[in-house]
Amino acid sequence: MRATSLALKDLLQIARDWKSALFLVVMPILFTFFFGLVLQPDSQAEADARLPVGIVGREAGGQLGAHLERLLAASEVIRPVPLSEAEADEAEALVDGGELAAAIAVPEGFSQAVLSGQSPRFTVIADPMTTTGQAASQGIETVISRLLGAVQTARISADEFAAAQGFETEGARQAYLMRGLDQAVAAWEEPPLTVRQEQAVVSGEPGESEVPGGFAQSSPGMIVQFAIFGLITSAMILVLERQAGALKRILTTPTSRAAVIGGHVLAMFLVVFAQVLLLVLVGQLLFGVDYMRAPLATLLMATILAFWAASLGLFIGSISKSQEQVITLSLIAMFLFAALGGAWFPLEVAGEAFATVGHIMPTAWAMDGFQNIVVRGLGLASVLLPAGILLAYGLVFFGLAVWQFGFETR
Repeated sequence: MRATSLALKDLLQIARDWKSALFLVVMPILFTFFFGLVLQPDSQAEADARLPVGIVGREAGGQLGAHLERLLAASEVIRPVPLSEAEADEAEALVDGGELAAAIAVPEGFSQAVLSGQSPRFTVIADPMTTTGQAASQGIETVISRLLGAVQTARISADEFAAAQGFETEGARQAYLMRGLDQAVAAWEEPPLTVRQEQAVVSGEPGESEVPGGFAQSSPGMIVQFAIFGLITSAMILVLERQAGALKRILTTPTSRAAVIGGHVLAMFLVVFAQVLLLVLVGQLLFGVDYMRAPLATLLMATILAFWAASLGLFIGSISKSQEQVITLSLIAMFLFAALGGAWFPLEVAGEAFATVGHIMPTAWAMDGFQNIVVRGLGLASVLLPAGILLAYGLVFFGLAVWQFGFETR
């Protein structure tokens, strides 16, 4: 009996069990959807991550109060949160409770005071002992400086025009001044030059780029997790053969021990490989995870993951004495490798020490390989190291399974 015949026999046994479809396809898709929603970044926070700053007394500020609000809205650090009269009395409580990073009270007669050359005093409510409080206060000071600078620029322009051509009336001078102020504020709203600070990242180094979330985390994670869980049925076949004495009868035929091992591991490999490809397709089409941006890299990771999982399944089947042991060992392997290997949550969020320990697990390298593709936007070269390490783990489990198999048949 050839290895391919044994593999075909195993595949037919698996196909007759309707529960296999539940474990191999339906559950991974449902878990991918669930974890994807749980890990989805807050869209509102992504849309505007600036520090919320309450504005009290906008109406009292007059026209310059409106300009102040425009510049606050244009800030890259803070975003204005208009407060009603009822909320104004609670501004300090809102800051203390963390709902606001700070609050600013626009003084009465603000426009008249500034246009007449005075420097009105603002009341800023913030906690100077916290980072957010300090950042919000600094952002408010920057906005106020911009507004006062715009007023000064408009006043100088009006004075120069008055000296050169003169104004017919004071109203004409005031209109000119306000047009200049509008232009200066508009220029601050869209400055010609901005500086943005970003953390430098070494391209291609796992764990050094942005933290994955949403379906970019859950899709590879559930592929890796259920590659282990789906081996329960395959490993049980080996146990059933041993319990029924079929394994010993097969070995009395011209079929070699290598052919028997090869047939079983080939069946497991094909099951996992088909499962991984199907889940990759589901992730691509249903959840928008772009595996196909590097198809060769995805195919390589799918192949090596299937080999590692098949080797693990062969090892579990070779050491298990009953179906209950297969289930127990498979679940232990799934929870251990999935939890510590970053299949449930990104290792980056657990700290450097946990990420280092997690990379003892083969699943961490499988996750690195897939996320190098779908999160970091890298290609084939980026998965060679993760795939190589995962292959080494697969060879270790395969060697242990062959050794255990030979020990039992002596």
